[in-house]
Amino acid sequence: MTVRTIAEAKAHAKALRATLAAEGTIVGHAKALELVAHQNGARDWNTLSAQLAKAAPTRFHLHQRVRGHYLGMAFEGEITAITSSSSGHSVSIRFDQPVDTVTFEGFTNMRRVARGVVDDSGHSAEKTSNGMPNLMISGA
Repeated sequence: MTVRTIAEAKAHAKALRATLAAEGTIVGHAKALELVAHQNGARDWNTLSAQLAKAAPTRFHLHQRVRGHYLGMAFEGEITAITSSSSGHSVSIRFDQPVDTVTFEGFTNMRRVARGVVDDSGHSAEKTSNGMPNLMISGA
């Protein structure tokens, strides 16, 4: 399975519908859910949703609102891409407002997106020069 939660599966179905519609193929929500189920190796949507309901919940998921710190700077945003594995969650976060990642006066580096790998607590293994994780996230 590539999806880990029912919310993530539904988000995939919504994105699939939008992509297909942009290409001129209109499918209903139920059909999109069935397609996502098949993509994840399940017989149908009911089977996939039952499997996901039994699975251990993951802390982070696609399109989740999060807040935290990136390179020491506070942010709020949305997870726009995620891949979870036993080593952590590889995430891409789009900030609501650009974040200045430079602390020196007279120089700025505004970022709208950050990427990193975080553990289940939301902290990256990579650290800044002061020993803090590069990326720290929590649910909004």
